[in-house]
Amino acid sequence: MASRAKRQPRIEPTFGEDSSSLLDLRLGPQDRSAAPSSKSGSKSKSRKSGSTTRKKTGTKKPSKSQNSKSRGGAGNRRGGSGRSGAKRRSRKRKSRIRIPAVVGKFFKRGVYWSAVAGIWCVIGVVCVIGYYAAYLPPTSEWQVPARPPNVKIVALNGDLLANRGDTGGEAVRLEQLPPYLPNAVIAIEDRRFRSHFGIDPIGLMRAAYANFTSGRVSQGGSTLTQQLAKNLFLQPDRTIKRKIQELVLAFWLEAEYSKDEILEMYLNRVYLGSGAYGVDAAARRYFGKSARLMTVAEAATIAGLLKAPSRYSPARNPDLAEDRAQLVLAAMHEEGYISSNEAKTAIAAPAKAIRRHTTASENYVADYVMDVLPHFVGSIEGDIIVDTTIDASMQQAAEQALRSALSENRQTLGVTQGAIVTLDTAGAIKAMVGGADYAKSQFNRAAYAKRQPGSAFKPFVYLAALENGMTPQTVRQDQPITIGGWSPKNYTKEHYGPVTLTRSLSLSINTVAARLAHEVGAGTVASTAKRLGVTSDLNKNLSLALGTSEVTPLEIASAYVPFSNGGYGVLPHIIRRIKTVDGKTLYSRSGDGRGRVVQRRDVGNMNLMMSETLLTGTGRKARLDSGRPAGGKTGTSQDFRDAWFIGYTGNLTTAVWYGNDDNSPTKKATGGSLPAATWKAVMDVAHQGLPVADLPGVPDLPVSVAAPRKPQDQAQPRSAVSSGRHPIPPGSIGGSDDGGNGDTGERRGPLGLLRNIFGGG
Repeated sequence: MASRAKRQPRIEPTFGEDSSSLLDLRLGPQDRSAAPSSKSGSKSKSRKSGSTTRKKTGTKKPSKSQNSKSRGGAGNRRGGSGRSGAKRRSRKRKSRIRIPAVVGKFFKRGVYWSAVAGIWCVIGVVCVIGYYAAYLPPTSEWQVPARPPNVKIVALNGDLLANRGDTGGEAVRLEQLPPYLPNAVIAIEDRRFRSHFGIDPIGLMRAAYANFTSGRVSQGGSTLTQQLAKNLFLQPDRTIKRKIQELVLAFWLEAEYSKDEILEMYLNRVYLGSGAYGVDAAARRYFGKSARLMTVAEAATIAGLLKAPSRYSPARNPDLAEDRAQLVLAAMHEEGYISSNEAKTAIAAPAKAIRRHTTASENYVADYVMDVLPHFVGSIEGDIIVDTTIDASMQQAAEQALRSALSENRQTLGVTQGAIVTLDTAGAIKAMVGGADYAKSQFNRAAYAKRQPGSAFKPFVYLAALENGMTPQTVRQDQPITIGGWSPKNYTKEHYGPVTLTRSLSLSINTVAARLAHEVGAGTVASTAKRLGVTSDLNKNLSLALGTSEVTPLEIASAYVPFSNGGYGVLPHIIRRIKTVDGKTLYSRSGDGRGRVVQRRDVGNMNLMMSETLLTGTGRKARLDSGRPAGGKTGTSQDFRDAWFIGYTGNLTTAVWYGNDDNSPTKKATGGSLPAATWKAVMDVAHQGLPVADLPGVPDLPVSVAAPRKPQDQAQPRSAVSSGRHPIPPGSIGGSDDGGNGDTGERRGPLGLLRNIFGGG
C-alpha cells in the first residue's frame, strides 16, 4: 500500500491583483470552531458568511486555478460541510412540504368518499321510504277522516248532563279557545311548530342525544303534525314502517292544511286520558267545564297530559299533574306566551280536578240514553244534541238522598247499593240514579237490576181481585193456609182473623194475598201486572203474589204510574228530542202510551187502599210533610235481601230499592225503614213548586183505619166495615215485609176525615 503523501501547507486563495479591494473570504480565528459546543453557531456563521460572499461577488467567476485550489484544504472541508448542511436543509424543507400534502390528500379522499356514502345513504333512505309508502293508499284518496261524532246530552232545562260518543266532548274551533291553551301545547310539545315543515330536525337531534346519553327512550322527536298523522291514519305500534308512513303523512298534512287547521284538528282529537278525546272532553272530564272557560293553570294541566295521560292525570295523581303543569308554565313563560306574573299566579293556584264528573249519577242517565238512542236515529253521522226528560233538581235530590242513606246505614243495615227512579204521569223519566257511585260501578241498577219486589208486587194481586168483583171492604181471613202443598207465613208468624182488603194491603199480610191470588188465578195476576207495565218474565204460580218474580225498578215504577194518572198505561221514556248542532230535528217524541189499562173506579179503590199504607200501614215513614195525598207500597224479599218502597202522588211516581249486588242478605233492612225514608226525602224536594194534586178517583171523604183492638176484642161481633179483631204489634206484617203501628178499623164520614188530618188513633 503506498504511503500517504505528506500534507502540504494550505494556501489561501486570492482573487485578482488588488486583494484589498475584494472581500476577504479567509476565515479568522473567530470564524473557526473552537469547540464542539459551538458547532451549531459556527455553521450558522459560516452559512451567513457564505451567503454574504455570494451576494458581494456578484457574477464574477473565479479562475480555474483558484477553483482547483478552493476544492482542497480547508476550503474543501468547508465545501463538504456546506453540501451536507444543504442536504439536511433540503430534507427538512421536503419534509415540511410533504406532510401537509399527505394530509390534504387524505382529506380530499375523505370528502369524496363521504359524499359518495352520503349519496348512497340518501338513495337508500329514499328507497326505504318509497317501499313503506307504497303500502299507503294513493294520494288521490288521502283525506282527513271525520271526527267521531259527539252526543251532547242535556237536561230538561238545557243543562249539560254528559257528553258521550268516542270522544266524550264537543269539537271546538281554535278561535273559541283561550289563546294560552294552544300555546301551552306548543310550548311543551313542539316549540318550532310554526316554523318547521312537518318534522323538526333540531328536535330529532335533541331527542336522539337525550336518549343516547340516558340509555333509554326518554324523549320523542315527533312534531304535533306527526302526532296528528299517527292519530288520524295509523295504528299506535312502534315499527319503522309506521314511523316512515307517519313522516310521509306529516309532509302531506303540512302541504294541504295551514298551521292553525293542523293545530285545531290536533286539539280536538288527541287522547287525554279517562276516555277523553280532545281538549273539550278533557276539560269537562277533569274540571267540569268547557274548554272555552279554562284558566291558565288548567290549560297547563291539560297540556301536561300529552306526555302520559294516565300518569299525569289530575284525577289519579294530582301531585304529579301539578309538577308537570309547572314545567308547562315555565315553558310558556320561556317562549313568551305568558308573563312572569301570570306564571307565578298559576303556580300559586294549581288546577284541582273534580271527582263529581266521574261519580255523578248523571252518568247513569247518559249511559241509558246511549243504550236507547239507536232505536231513534240509527247510526250517528255527526254531532247531535239529545234533549232528555231529566229534571236536574230532582236528579240531584235523588242522588243526595241515596248517598246520604247509604252513608248513614251501610253498617247498621248492611246495605251497599241502591237505586232510585222517578217518572211523571206520562212516563217521562225525571230522575234516574243507578247506584251509589258511578266511578266504582257503572252498572245501572235502576234500569237493569232484576230483583225480587217482595210485597211491592201485591198491588197487582189486589187490583186483579177488584177487577173480579171485590171491593176495598171485602173481608178475607188471615189464618194459616195451605194451597197445593204451599203454606205461606206472615212476618210475625201470627194471624189476625178476618180483615178487609184495605187493611190487609196496608199491613202487607201474606196469607190474604196468597188467598186472593188463588181465587183469581196466578195467570190473571201475571196478566194484570203485564198490562200495567211489567215487562219481565213472571212465574205463573201462587208465590208470584208475594213478589218472587224479579223485576227492575224502572219497570215496576212504570207499572205504578196508572194509579197516579187515572188508569193510563205509560211507556217509560227519557228522550224528548234529537237534533243536530245546526238545529235540524232528527226526532221529536209524539204519541201516547198504552192507553187505558185500569178502569177509573178500580183506580180510585186502589188509591184508597194504597194511601192507607202511608197513613197507618207499613209505609208511614214515607208520609210527605206537606200532607200531599200519596199512595204506595213497601216490599221486602226473602231473607231481607231486597228492600223497596214504591209510591206516587198525583204528579210523580218514584221507586226506591236497597240491597247488595251479590244478593247477600241485609241486616233486616225492610221496605218501611230505609226505602220509605229515602222516598220521602226525594219526593219532598221533587214536589217543591208543584201544585197539590189529588189521587185520581179518591172520594172527598177519605178512608181512615181505626186503632188496633186489644186481644179480648176478638170475641166481639164483627161488622162488614170494621174488621181486625187482633192487635197489630209493632213490626207485624205479612210474610216478608215490615209491620207498622196503625189503626185497624175503617171508618167514613167527618170523624174519619178528622182522624186522617190529625193522624188517627
